[in-house]
Amino acid sequence: MFSRSNVEYTPIDLPDRADLSDAEMLAEAKGFLDRMKQRHTVRDFSDRPVARDVIEACVRTAGTAPSGANHQPWHFVAISNPAFKKRVRAAAEEEERRFYEGGGGDEWLKALEPIGTDDRKPHLEDAPWLIVVFAQKWGTFDDGTRFKNYYVPESVGIATGFLLAALHHAGLVALTHTPNPMKFLNEMLDRPGSEKPVMIIAAGHPAADAKVPAVAKIKKPLDEILTIAE
Repeated sequence: MFSRSNVEYTPIDLPDRADLSDAEMLAEAKGFLDRMKQRHTVRDFSDRPVARDVIEACVRTAGTAPSGANHQPWHFVAISNPAFKKRVRAAAEEEERRFYEGGGGDEWLKALEPIGTDDRKPHLEDAPWLIVVFAQKWGTFDDGTRFKNYYVPESVGIATGFLLAALHHAGLVALTHTPNPMKFLNEMLDRPGSEKPVMIIAAGHPAADAKVPAVAKIKKPLDEILTIAE
């Protein structure tokens, strides 16, 4: 991606800008809030297919996220093949069984009780798409020389947030899944050692009888998540 011989600062005029009035800004902010309040983490997926180009457009949105030194230290692997999804589920559930049999610790397991999860992860097969998010610890110049990536967890976290928002905006539901450890995904998906798998996102349409835990609708009030200094 980067040429080692041509890394320099070249300023250009700001390409795009939404020049809104104060009232328009507030309306846009509230409109986006209303849309995102309709986002729910869903574990029950229908078998309705989702076109590949929808997933590609959502990943393109993720790719617009800011990143340390603009190195864009992420890679996404989108899986729709049923046999492949079955392999991912089998490997993930093996790790999950260790977790729920005590590996996660009593406190963590207790915290998960209101969510209603266990070591069974049928969504990894039921969802039409799995998107595996990888964080790139380092990259390479066009001549093969390695360079360091910066603020990798922060950058990949922002890009993943963009992706979840894009999936929701496209009318889909998603479930973030983080089996631990996830190193099996490197071998399974033929990803290099420079990349660390950080998340599996199941994406698709909700089942007609999909349920969500009641506790998931409880959000902290603004005064608990915001402090104003003015």
